[in-house]
Order: sequence, then structure tokens, then C-alpha cells
Amino acid sequence: MFTLHPRLEADCIVMGDFPLSRLLLMNDSRYPWFILVPRRVDIHEIYQLNEKEQQQLQRESVALGQGIMDAFGGDKLNVAALGNLVPQLHIHHIVRYLDDAAWPNPVWGVGLSVPYGEAQVAGIRERIGHIRTFDLQPV
Repeated sequence: MFTLHPRLEADCIVMGDFPLSRLLLMNDSRYPWFILVPRRVDIHEIYQLNEKEQQQLQRESVALGQGIMDAFGGDKLNVAALGNLVPQLHIHHIVRYLDDAAWPNPVWGVGLSVPYGEAQVAGIRERIGHIRTFDLQPV
């Protein structure tokens, strides 16, 4: 049965599900920072997914990237799958701005996170609600 890694559970807010992946929001209001986690057990790397799941993950990642750049109007989209601290496969999608707290460096380890308030999370849900309506084919 699929469960989120405890670190993702503690650091993120569940926003919903794509056909393959759970969509999370990193609870740090300094950046529009989303994470896709394929809902599969004991998967650590993309190559461990079957070919159809790999293609679905790519479609979801592209849809998410386009959707959050449209919603938040960033200067750059950072996409990364590191997994050094959290071995469960997860892909970060971070909207970056030329004047954000970490620019031009990676966001990891820069300053202290600033958690979202309930109203902010509700606003983000509204802003990204259209992403789930992309024509994504289930696996």
C-alpha cells in the first residue's frame, strides 16, 4: 500500500492526485514549490517504474510545470529528483524568480522556511485547480 515518506508527510501539504502521482505543496511560502510522488510502493528511481508509468510521470511533470508557471508567472522552473534524504521517488517543481531568497542558487538549505497559512493554501488550491483538468491519460 502506498504511503508518503514521513519527511514528505511532515514538510508538505497534500494538494490532490494525478492519475499516477500525489501532488504535494512544500510548506514554505517563499517559493511556489510542488512535488510529484508516484503512488507506487518501494520505488526510488524513475527507471524502476514500468515504461507506461514513466511516460505518465513525464506527462504529469510537464502538465504541472506548465500549470504552475502559468499560475505563478515565474522567471524559471527548477525540476529535480534528488532523493538524498528521502529515498522515495519524488520530483520537485519549483517556480523561481530573479529576486527570490535563494536566486540563482538552489533553494535547499537557504534560510528558514515560512509556513503557509490556511487562506494561502486555499488560494493556491484555487490557482492550480486547472492543472488537474489537463487531458492526462491514466496508466
